[in-house]
Amino acid sequence: MSISEQEIKELSFSFGLQMTELEKTKTGKFNQTYILHIEPEASDFTEGRIEQKKIVLRIAPRPEADFIFYEEQMMAREPEIHNEVLQKTELPVPKIYIYDNSRKIIDRDFMLMEYIPGTPLSGLSLASDTEEEIMEKTGYYLRQLHENCRGEQFGYLKNPHTGLEDSWWRAFSTMWANLILDLETREIYDKKQADRARKVLRQYESIFPEPSQASLLHMDIWGQNILLEENKISGILDWDRSVWGDPEIEFAVLDYCGFNNPAFWRGYGQQPEQNREFKIRARFYHLYEVQKYPIIWHKRAPQPKRLEEYKNYSLNELKKLECGAES
Repeated sequence: MSISEQEIKELSFSFGLQMTELEKTKTGKFNQTYILHIEPEASDFTEGRIEQKKIVLRIAPRPEADFIFYEEQMMAREPEIHNEVLQKTELPVPKIYIYDNSRKIIDRDFMLMEYIPGTPLSGLSLASDTEEEIMEKTGYYLRQLHENCRGEQFGYLKNPHTGLEDSWWRAFSTMWANLILDLETREIYDKKQADRARKVLRQYESIFPEPSQASLLHMDIWGQNILLEENKISGILDWDRSVWGDPEIEFAVLDYCGFNNPAFWRGYGQQPEQNREFKIRARFYHLYEVQKYPIIWHKRAPQPKRLEEYKNYSLNELKKLECGAES
């Protein structure tokens, strides 16, 4: 159920904002996202005044929504992540002015954040040389993110199901176990299928190295989350799926989203060695990404045919791994 325009107007007014126009964005499938047109002189609710005539409002789903485990309280991790990225990198990330989880103003978590002008890459048709420049710059930015934003622990911030771990293997195996449990409790996987998925990962524990430090990973880089202004990247958005971990899992998501190409790796600076262990890890990381879709298509956005297709694909890949097939 959407928040009404009147509720948004009242929310804005509670922070001293005079909203003159409301614009719902076409992008974003999890949170509701709006662009609020405001009177700048009435926007003195942060340490520094907001000079913009626009501000972004993101509203989380209701608490009873059909969440994947890592989506619970997902918005709560964004302020810390945005601050980390803004302080340590050149990445164009919006400032978060307000994060409110009190549920006193509306019955949802919400954020008021900086408006960054631009059009999502997914909505543009670019010349091949311009597209290559964007891919290269994306690689450059992600290398900066992975190298400059480091931590001592691995996993999702502020997640009620996992917590942070001192080991990437422990963090990822816990993440995997929670994802499989989500599939099992919704009866997408039966007990035998879920047990197989848990067992297969344990079978390969020895090939998961232990990085000395965790890198901050975006985990949702695709055309919708990259804004362009005059054919340059103006913003990188939607950091709520971020995790502290091994960059190889980011590479698997990038591969799935079409960013595994020479221009990207030119910007990133180096491509990992494609040895046997890397390829097996990549398959698990790929499965971690694709196994979320049957959960989404179960009740939240019902698509029974696609659910079955992705379920069968995932189970087939797991069976190959169980049998030791490496390609």
